[in-house]
Amino acid sequence: MTGFSAEWLALREPADRAARNLDIEAAFIAALPQDGPVRLVDLASGTGATVRALTERLPRPQVWVLTDDDPTLLAEARRNADATMPASVTVEERRIDLSADLARLEFDGFHGVTTSAFLDLVSRRFLDTLADRLAAAHVPVLASLTYDGRVACTPAHPVDEPVRRAVNAHQKGNKGFGPALGRDAAGTCSGILAARGFTVRTGPSDWLIGPEEHAFQDQLVRGWFAAAREMMSKVELDAAALDDWLAFRLDAIGRGRSTICVGHIDLAAVPV
Repeated sequence: MTGFSAEWLALREPADRAARNLDIEAAFIAALPQDGPVRLVDLASGTGATVRALTERLPRPQVWVLTDDDPTLLAEARRNADATMPASVTVEERRIDLSADLARLEFDGFHGVTTSAFLDLVSRRFLDTLADRLAAAHVPVLASLTYDGRVACTPAHPVDEPVRRAVNAHQKGNKGFGPALGRDAAGTCSGILAARGFTVRTGPSDWLIGPEEHAFQDQLVRGWFAAAREMMSKVELDAAALDDWLAFRLDAIGRGRSTICVGHIDLAAVPV
């Protein structure tokens, strides 16, 4: 699986936290047992942002199992948990390569499954397999912050749209799970889970990144630039125009004039 650094995950966490759709989270929480401790497994956990976001909304004992294939991220998740989690919350880590070993992860015994910023990285085949496992275990699912292909930058630049198309084409590449669904992930997942008897709700969870978040914007724009350079042959974009776009964007960020909106979808699915 394509990895992400702890530094990048820390930069994006405030935007993720602000973007989460509370109504969609509430639908998931309502499907959990209302008495006693809840046991949850989080897929592709990174440094544990999902548990940090949801713990306060579950005011009862919790056991979380965090899964990732990156031992550095899992170690950071452990440090974060030790520093921030109340005594009523137990956090365990499990190193697992979900792209190869999903079958080793048992969902029986859990009350719910969560994931964040993950579904747009996986393939249709992986989602079908995951949905079969979730349906067999009869557990509710919360999938937060799935990229949906929408991007809007202010101030505008003439190459914004070709860059967006290039980034979306790049998102469809293999991220370790086969051809990724990219911007189509939330809609595809909704259909797959509905076909397996889940009631599915979705809602927007867009990043609204203000001028003060200059470090996050800088890394985001540079990442888009790198992705677009790989895809120039597939869209109406040349190297000089792309270089001009990057210089324009970085100048706006440096001057405190840049705002960026990135579209995401949150999804809650409850077995009937």
